[in-house]
This record gives sequence, structure tokens and C-alpha cells, in this order.
Amino acid sequence: MNKYIVLAICGCIFYINGYSQTKNIEQLLKEIEQNNQELNGFETFIESQKFENRSSNNLPNPQFSGYYLPFGENTTGSYTEFEISQSFEFPTVYGARSKWNETNIQQLASAYAKKRQEVLLNAKNVLLDLALLQKQKTIEIKRRVQSKQVFDQILELYNKGQVGLLDLNKAKIAWIQEKFVVEQIENELLILLSHLNILNGGNPLNGISDQIDSLIQLGTKESLWQEKLLKEPELQELMANEAKSLQRIKLEKSKVLPNLAVGYNHQGEANNSYSGFYGGITIPLWNSKNKIKAAETNYNYQQSFTELRTAMLYNQFQEMYSRYELMLVNYKEYQATLGSLNSEELLFKAYL
Repeated sequence: MNKYIVLAICGCIFYINGYSQTKNIEQLLKEIEQNNQELNGFETFIESQKFENRSSNNLPNPQFSGYYLPFGENTTGSYTEFEISQSFEFPTVYGARSKWNETNIQQLASAYAKKRQEVLLNAKNVLLDLALLQKQKTIEIKRRVQSKQVFDQILELYNKGQVGLLDLNKAKIAWIQEKFVVEQIENELLILLSHLNILNGGNPLNGISDQIDSLIQLGTKESLWQEKLLKEPELQELMANEAKSLQRIKLEKSKVLPNLAVGYNHQGEANNSYSGFYGGITIPLWNSKNKIKAAETNYNYQQSFTELRTAMLYNQFQEMYSRYELMLVNYKEYQATLGSLNSEELLFKAYL
């Protein structure tokens, strides 16, 4: 029971107060973060999105067109014409789109932080399970040795006729059960180590310790919540989505301005030619219809969703904080009581 209380408290501390538990665990988590294939793949995806976003803000390709008209009845000779032009959106559109692309990257960065939290939370839980199992293994090995000593003692008494067969079998079963418990723990340790290797990109994770620092006392509920507002990946992702939808409104509004085109034109026939500059304008009467309203509606939705999720997360935080306080009280009571009993040593002496 004591083991499960410790594990639950460690999990609560990690969820509420971040990743800091022991220096050794921090180093292991950093190694996992560097080698984890899922996180590395996500970083590569973000990098590719950066280039794709930049390309979406490029100018259109220049356009070249020409005419050669040798046929027909005329007295001036063949007619030729060529034109080269460059079209572009109104300059403010590119600035608005660049900022919108930045919000896309921020959104992906928030999603990465959320995925990182999930991966490292899983890894830390495994590391805590490993540490607890290693401690349990040390205890069970000691019990296995003691149960073997008890069995040998009972066997000696049995051979002298001082105890019956029932007592001998009980001692033997107790010894066999302890052997099985140790073997079972060793098998669970191998499974957890294999899982850690997968999280570490298929590489063995060395330097795992069974030492866990003393449990820390948390600050006030309000201070922890304010810290969570700043660091919680899901909340950061919600804020990034909201910022992106707001920038989308600004981008759509800037697109209401006309597109422009400039170029050079040459016309010629026989001994006559004309050349000069070309200018054009596109009047955005239809293309932007309802797009601003759609962007504003999406922004309103993002705001409402952010408020809803923030309220839900706060309720979850309150529940977890209350559970942690209760478990911490129980843990300290168990620690104080069991630490003073020394019941195992007394029981073993009673057998011998």
C-alpha cells in the first residue's frame, strides 16, 4: 500500500509542478527528449512547415507575352508586340500574411510542447516505476534470504522431530513464494527497460538510478495555477490558435485592397515602334466576399473554446491538488507509523 501511495504522489507532483524531481531523472529525460523518434519527427515537420509558409508569401512568377502578325492586308509591314509584367498583391498583404505564418509556427510549437509533455510524462512514470521496483526488489531479495533461513531452521527442527510436516510445508511455500516474487519483479523490470529503450529511439538508457528525492511541498494553489497558465502546453496551444484566428481577420481585411501589376510593353511595325510602361489593377469585388465574416466567426469560436477549456483545466487542477494534499497526509502517516514499528525485523527474530 505504501508503494502505491508514493507512486500516486510522484505522479501528481509531476503533473502539477512540471518535470523537476531529481537531477538524475532530469538527465535521463533530456536524453530521451533528444533521441525520441516521435519528437524528432515532429521537429522535422515543423521545419518543413516553416519553408512551406515562406513559399506561400512569394510573388507570382513574371509573365511574358508576345505577338507576331505577318498576315493580312497592310502597307506598313508585319506587326510585332511583346510585353513583360509582374503582378503582386497590395504590399500590406505580404506583411499580414507573414505575421499569419508566424502564428502558424507558434501553433505548431505549442503542439510540439504538448506532445513533448506527453512523451516525457510517460517516460518519467516508467522511470518512477523502475525506481520503485528496484527498491522493492532489494526488499524482496532480503525477504527471500530470510525465508530460506526460516525454512532451513524449520527443516532442522523437523528432522529433530520438534515440528510437524505442516509447519515444514508452510515454511517451504513461503520461501518459494518469495522466489517467485523476485523473479516476477525482474521480469517487470525487463519490460520497463524495453519500453524506455523504445522511448529513447531504440537506444539503451544507461545510468538509471533507484534513488528518488524526498517529496517536495507545493506552493499555494493560486501560485501553482498562475504558473500552469504560463507553462501548460494545452493552454499555450489554445492561445496560439486564438492568435492565429485573429491574424487571419487582419489578413483577409488586407486582401480587400486591389492587386497591382507593372511591366514593359513594346509595339512595332516596319520603321515605326512604340514602347513604354504597363500598369494594371485588379478590383477585388467578388473574391473576398464573406471571407472576413468567416474569419471573425472562427475567432469568436476560438475565444469561446479557450475560455471553456481553461475552466475545465482549472477544475481538473483543483481536483488533483486536493487529491495530492490528502495522499500526502496519508503518506506521512504511513511513513511515521511504519518507520517506528520495525515489524519485519521483529517478525524474523520471532521465527528464529
